[in-house]
Amino acid sequence: MNLPISTSSPTGLVLAGIFGLLFGILLNKGRVTDYNVIVNLFRFRDWTVLKIMLTAIVVGGIGVFAMMAFGWLEGYHIKDLNVLGILLGGTLFGIGMAVYGYCPGTGAAAIATGSIHALVGFLGMIVGGVLYAITYPAVKNSILSVGALGKVRLPDAIPIPEILFWVVLVAGALFLFRLIDRKTPTT
Repeated sequence: MNLPISTSSPTGLVLAGIFGLLFGILLNKGRVTDYNVIVNLFRFRDWTVLKIMLTAIVVGGIGVFAMMAFGWLEGYHIKDLNVLGILLGGTLFGIGMAVYGYCPGTGAAAIATGSIHALVGFLGMIVGGVLYAITYPAVKNSILSVGALGKVRLPDAIPIPEILFWVVLVAGALFLFRLIDRKTPTT
């Protein structure tokens, strides 16, 4: 059974807007639109962001796995794994997140709450995106070609059944949550 709604159809665009709004509301409810919550992750004082991100990875991954199993998705749309690009991009992203105090999603949600500094930082993200687009041919040849492994998914790279991969990931996430809760002082 294929889902009949294309993401580029009018219905798909309206649904994307609704889900985006709900996502922003949930980010705000989860307190990750608060600059201090993000920055305190990097100061090892608040694990809210880690918990939310790990929950999103587990729930989203299992959701996609289940939709594939039920035949609701035709296939994965996997981007190429470029090791040097990921290392450099992840480093820049982490530095930007620590300085800005938001990731792109939480920054947009913080703008909706009226945060002016989130708006200024978001404009910086747009400038960075434009610079990346302008320099993409050079980046593609000099950076993305180093460690280019093609379209690889983590569950495919590990020699265990995919269902076992998800069981181990969920167990690891639950263990990490419990460890964080034990080590975090109550206020």
